[in-house]
Amino acid sequence: MRFATRILIGVAAATSVAIAAPAAAGATTTTTAASATSSYDSWGAYDSSDGKASAKGSVVFHQKKYKEWYWKTFWVKKKICWEKDGDTKCKWVPKKVKKHVFEWKHVDTYTVHGNLYNKKWWGKNDCAWATFKIVEHDGSTHFERYDNCHKFPKHFSFSGKDAEHITVKVSRGNEWSPKGWHSDWEDVYHAAP
Repeated sequence: MRFATRILIGVAAATSVAIAAPAAAGATTTTTAASATSSYDSWGAYDSSDGKASAKGSVVFHQKKYKEWYWKTFWVKKKICWEKDGDTKCKWVPKKVKKHVFEWKHVDTYTVHGNLYNKKWWGKNDCAWATFKIVEHDGSTHFERYDNCHKFPKHFSFSGKDAEHITVKVSRGNEWSPKGWHSDWEDVYHAAP
């Protein structure tokens, strides 16, 4: 199974953006963009089992890292003193203090580009199909399907975020759905560990 090596193609300069939103206990959070990295992978060509459909393309991955600021409550001990009968008396009392703190977060986005080739565009099952399976970091899965029932290559693209793994299966079918001659699930993108 071929899978192209990820090539780092750039790091963008930091940009600051502040977004105020309500948070728990009446606090507010703000977001500050820090940096972004991009990578590019090619995938394919992958063929249907009869060799009459083929798909290949590329995937562009962006990771944007940012600081999420929020107010956090801490309890501290504060010394309180007072005078009584000419003597100074002191005691430690707990006091609630709010501090502005942040944690690093990131959002991963991807765009898959592809071309679907149909080498038999006549008769029964005259369409080429590419079915993409996208597995996200939380384990949820969804699919994207594209067909080409014509002689010339068909370009397609789709985008999303937080993908753990993207695979593609190339098949033959009619204009409504794939019917057979499926390839194996082939790699398009796999998130770095």
